[in-house]
Amino acid sequence: MTAQSLDDMNAILNRMKRAQLAAGPASAELRRDRLMRSIRLIQENHQLLTQAMRADFGHRSIYQSLVADVATTINALKHAADHLEQWMQPEQAETPDSTTQAWIQSQPLGVVGIISPWNFPVNLSFGPLAGVFAAGNTAMLKPSELTPATSSLLAELVARYFDPEELTVVLGEADTAQAFSTLPFDHLIFTGSTSVGRHVMRAAAENLVPVTLELGGKSPVVVDDSADATHVAERTLTVKTFNVGQICLSPDYMLMPQAKVADFVTASKAFMAQSFPQLQDNEDYTSIVSPRHYQRLISLLEDARQKGAEIISLAPEGEPDFDELSRKIAPHLVLNVTDDMQIMQEEIFGPLLPVMTCQSTGEAIDYINAHPRPLAAYYFGEEEAKQQAFASRTTSGALVVNDIMSHATIDSLPFGGVGASGIGAYHGIHGFRRFSHAKPVVVQSRNSELSQRLQAPYQQKQEMLTEMLK
Repeated sequence: MTAQSLDDMNAILNRMKRAQLAAGPASAELRRDRLMRSIRLIQENHQLLTQAMRADFGHRSIYQSLVADVATTINALKHAADHLEQWMQPEQAETPDSTTQAWIQSQPLGVVGIISPWNFPVNLSFGPLAGVFAAGNTAMLKPSELTPATSSLLAELVARYFDPEELTVVLGEADTAQAFSTLPFDHLIFTGSTSVGRHVMRAAAENLVPVTLELGGKSPVVVDDSADATHVAERTLTVKTFNVGQICLSPDYMLMPQAKVADFVTASKAFMAQSFPQLQDNEDYTSIVSPRHYQRLISLLEDARQKGAEIISLAPEGEPDFDELSRKIAPHLVLNVTDDMQIMQEEIFGPLLPVMTCQSTGEAIDYINAHPRPLAAYYFGEEEAKQQAFASRTTSGALVVNDIMSHATIDSLPFGGVGASGIGAYHGIHGFRRFSHAKPVVVQSRNSELSQRLQAPYQQKQEMLTEMLK
């Protein structure tokens, strides 16, 4: 379903709220049915979805779409369906005496709004629905205008698999997303940049709508003396070349001892030669999503170059470093970076990797702590004491040791940011809890003394209290 105005969207939301109230709490069977229909939608149409994503990007690796937008999303939905009854069970609470019963009941919030981004347009639309549907809610989805083919296809498929009072899709440009964020949802999920997240939170605050913000930021990679440069290069560039770094969890800069830099550069070149012997005609290598994003990345490189950075292109021999027609940019290592360069002041979201040097892990920790808290931090090093020190002294949405981004596909872990990188977390049971209201329920017996302490007269009770407080 499309909506061209704020009035249209308000009407849809009001209709969905009325329908949910009339139907009452969703049963476990209905919740599972919605999750399984979501899975079928993706499974039965995965070829159409991957082709739409390829069209939107100009070129996108089919394998990357199958892994990140199809398989990972299906796994998250299956995990929710498999654990649904367990999550729905009331949590018994301790009470002050045996005459009182108490428990925590997880109750659906209502209608949840989802504003999803362009970089993983299926995963970041349907991934949140695992928790939203498991918790018994319904949802309105506003997918990105930067992936119009995928967004239109999602709208068509959702209308085929779901009643509009269960799940509906709103299409439109950025102004539609802005209006969408002002609606009086029972919860609003936004995935995108920190700058836009501020506007979304401000708009939601007008109606006191609680928000989950997944924002990103500059996720650091810290390399200790004990780390193996080849291992670091392989793990870091595996993710930096996946979707060509257009990932909120992608490594955004590195901090390593000066003595490690030459080995890292050598290992990076070897990794690229093995994994991507060609780029421009390589089906495995994805394009930058739009001309505007392409030009922004080229500008970041040029700004760094003009301010003294050493730029090392990892393009195959004989190929251009970047091509405006294909919008394919080879990975670039950016050495000797300084904080005044634009590449160190904004999230990169592309295959550019600044490398800074530091004298010690402690110096790296100080640098990270002097900047906004990242969505993820990555640490490479073999000494357990240093791993623990890094974990305890830095704050990030997640920490991964000796790997990059592997936490994101473990459904039992919460996924979310902290500070400037986001508010709230979901995935697995954490999504179920995030999109539920934890309602305390107390049942008193007729002879309970719990509330009698509030009943007048107070004199005798006051004397007893006074005696107890001595």
